[in-house]
Amino acid sequence: MPISDADAADSSRRTPLYDVHAELGARFVPFAGWEMPVRYGSILDEARAVRSGVGLFDVSHMGRIEIAGADAGEALNAVLSVDARELAIGRGRYNLVCDGGGGIVDDCIAYRRGRERFLVVPNASNTDAVLGMLMAADGGASVRNITSEIAMIACQGPRAQDALQPLADRDLSEIKPFRIRAARVNGARSLIARTGYTGEDGFEVMTPSESAAVLWRALMERGAAACGLGARDVLRLEAGLPLHGNDIDLSTNPYEAGLGGFVEPDRDGYPPGAALRRLRDEPPSRQLVGFQMLERGVARQGYPILSEDGRRIGEATSGGPSPTLGANIGMGYVASQFSRPGTRIGVEIRGRAVEAKVVALPFYNRREKR
Repeated sequence: MPISDADAADSSRRTPLYDVHAELGARFVPFAGWEMPVRYGSILDEARAVRSGVGLFDVSHMGRIEIAGADAGEALNAVLSVDARELAIGRGRYNLVCDGGGGIVDDCIAYRRGRERFLVVPNASNTDAVLGMLMAADGGASVRNITSEIAMIACQGPRAQDALQPLADRDLSEIKPFRIRAARVNGARSLIARTGYTGEDGFEVMTPSESAAVLWRALMERGAAACGLGARDVLRLEAGLPLHGNDIDLSTNPYEAGLGGFVEPDRDGYPPGAALRRLRDEPPSRQLVGFQMLERGVARQGYPILSEDGRRIGEATSGGPSPTLGANIGMGYVASQFSRPGTRIGVEIRGRAVEAKVVALPFYNRREKR
């Protein structure tokens, strides 16, 4: 499982579920300054459990930032790549946080909780950066980091609703994708968002920290499998979802990463707008692509990508085995002329060019499966 360059050498923070993970025999790794479970048993078995049934992930290390007040929408619009004021109450939207040059500081989800109340969920390693940008832009808005107050559990898979419904006091079928609703879950006041990072249907439950362990155990009693960061990485790669620190970072921009559809650079008062408009109007020299290995070998971050005649044309950013496809897959940036699906490429692994081909993203789509 890739660990971002932003990860701390030693983790000092633990989520409210740490003791539960330890009881289950989790193997822990440092991740973004947190001590997180990477696996409980087999990473691939955990990934299969999510694809076929339901799995649980502790995502409490991710940030939760609340923005409220009459100027909340304006503050968000100075930071997010989309117009927060256009969000309907109860809706969420994926977006990017960019710097003045168009580099990607983070990718996150923003939810509108009320007319003047929003919730932003950034990546763990970027929470402080996003918080700082929101505080600098807040005007009269209140910006509060509530990460330590609430835990977040992702319940993912085709049986996610079946596992969670008996514990919730509202009909989960009424919560559509990228919606968020208040509910009592296992008796505790919580938020339920129909979002996730696996390519499967599922929910992310934000519940008081003191209630998290009881909820986790209750979901396991209903057949959910405990899953670590390793399985999460396998699943998001199969779904073609980028990982900040691997596939996107400050050195990449939304257009070469295939994320231009989540950027609205023409808004007034949006500081990165001018840089993003220039990037939008110039064809990117490189593009993020998916590829499938045609020979035995696993691509890892930083491995050179080669043309058929052996020239270096790019670099892998993510890679690993796909239990769903039964093949080794990866993502990486290549010169734009090599980005067409079906293009034969090579990945340099231990000094040898291993044959691969560019394929369309995502590798896996649950709708096509059904």
